[in-house]
Amino acid sequence: MEVKPYSTDGSKREEVERMFDAISPRYDLLNRLFSLGIDQRWRRKVVRMLAEEPVAHLLDVATGTADLALLGAGHATRVTGVDVSDGMLTQGRAKVERAGRADRVTLIRAASEALPFPDGKFDAATVAFGVRNFADLTAGMREMHRVLRPGGRLFVLEFSRPRGPLAPFFRFYFHHVMPTLGRWISGDSVAYSYLPRSVDAFPEGSAFVALLAAVGFTEVHALPLTGGVATLYQAHR
Repeated sequence: MEVKPYSTDGSKREEVERMFDAISPRYDLLNRLFSLGIDQRWRRKVVRMLAEEPVAHLLDVATGTADLALLGAGHATRVTGVDVSDGMLTQGRAKVERAGRADRVTLIRAASEALPFPDGKFDAATVAFGVRNFADLTAGMREMHRVLRPGGRLFVLEFSRPRGPLAPFFRFYFHHVMPTLGRWISGDSVAYSYLPRSVDAFPEGSAFVALLAAVGFTEVHALPLTGGVATLYQAHR
């Protein structure tokens, strides 16, 4: 079942764009607050794995405020970030300028399902906490496969549902505490209740591994992080 932020007659892409435009000014603050900074540690792990091989051109899909794009620019010669939200891209471009990385990082507005790039353009591609927002998950992953060169690498970082004794506590925090705080701080009554719903609906673990294999990726692996709160998926074109 498709999960959308506002459940209106609009498409998922339109609703996701509207939601992120609304919360973009406080998005980074809320990310750091809710994760206690662990979200950046997860991103740095992606970049450490990315750095195991040379990367001339990196694609960061659903780049948001460019956190991962900026980290990736420490290794890749060139980074292109794409996102559907103008609000998030505005915040991201300001961060790129402040970091002095405008010569390496370019951010453009584009949807994952219709990437405006030729086949085989990129050496590696990343997505951090964005695939569950794709309007069409399979089409988005197929597009990422298309724009990677043969042998190119894919890294997908996404929330997942932890198992074990801490799972009930995390679920309560994720479904009750975080939406309430998010509503107060962001001023958006929907965004942080959509987050746990979208995580619950996402085909995590072996299901997402199978989807990546079905669209043509090889050597697909899933690595749970922080007790399964997030999962890092790796694959090759």
